[in-house]
Amino acid sequence: MNALALSLSPTAAARVATIASKQDKPAILRLSVEGGGCSGFQYQFGLADAPEADDAVAETDGVQLVIDPISLDLVAGCTVDYVESLGGAAFRVENPNATAGCGCGSSFSV
Repeated sequence: MNALALSLSPTAAARVATIASKQDKPAILRLSVEGGGCSGFQYQFGLADAPEADDAVAETDGVQLVIDPISLDLVAGCTVDYVESLGGAAFRVENPNATAGCGCGSSFSV
C-alpha cells in the first residue's frame, strides 16, 4: 500500500497509544466501514491485536492504522484525526470520497 492511501494524524496516533497502553494492547487502530448509519455507511473503530494479512497499514509515530481492502476502497486518501470539542472527543475520518455526511461525522455516502 502506498503512503497516500490512508494516514493517521499525530494527534490520533498519540490518543491510540494512550488508549492501547491503558488496555495493555498493541498500538494498532482498526478502521472499518459498515453499511448503515444515517448516510449509508458508517465508520467503526477498535483496537486490533495485529494486522490481518490483506490489511492496508499506515504508521504514524509508531502507531499503526489498519484497514481491510473492502473498506479501503471507500476511504482511500482519507486521514484519521482525533478531535476534542465541546461536544466531546472522537476519532474523525476526513474522507475525500464522501459525497455527503451527517452532523455526527460518523456516517457518510459515496
